[in-house]
Amino acid sequence: MTAQRLEKRLKAAADQAAQGGTVNSGHARLAARLLGAGETLRTGIGASVMPVVIPLLAQAQASVIAALGPLKFEVEFKAGKHLTRADAIELALGTTPHGAAASSDGAGTGLLGTREVEVARLVAGGLSNKQIGARLSISERTAESHVRSILNKLGFHSRAQIAGWMTSQ
Repeated sequence: MTAQRLEKRLKAAADQAAQGGTVNSGHARLAARLLGAGETLRTGIGASVMPVVIPLLAQAQASVIAALGPLKFEVEFKAGKHLTRADAIELALGTTPHGAAASSDGAGTGLLGTREVEVARLVAGGLSNKQIGARLSISERTAESHVRSILNKLGFHSRAQIAGWMTSQ
């Protein structure tokens, strides 16, 4: 029963994401997170995707990427992969808000903590770790640690990628 409800919710979110310019980005974000959560849950139990479902998942993923863009899709997909089984089920069933794993400011920065979002914004503004530390009243080393954490969480390799991602939010 739950699997059928999860599948219907994913399909509905992906269909809404495929509607082009009229799409609510929340639906596309939801679909991306559900795709990530589904992959983690499936691989966690050693299950494989039924051959008949493979094209549906590929179509859903392509629709969501088209709606969000590849960078935002990857961030939301990773956020979904990090959801617990219970959180993923609640999100899929609609018993929690779409942004359950997102930041309260709606910036699409769901993988990052509050302080990391602040640091990422300052990185996007071109500030050095020393300047970030001074602005936030933290040490340069702590700012560097936050930047490293942001890079790891988002799968990036440079501050420029953080800046580009923040400006796209």
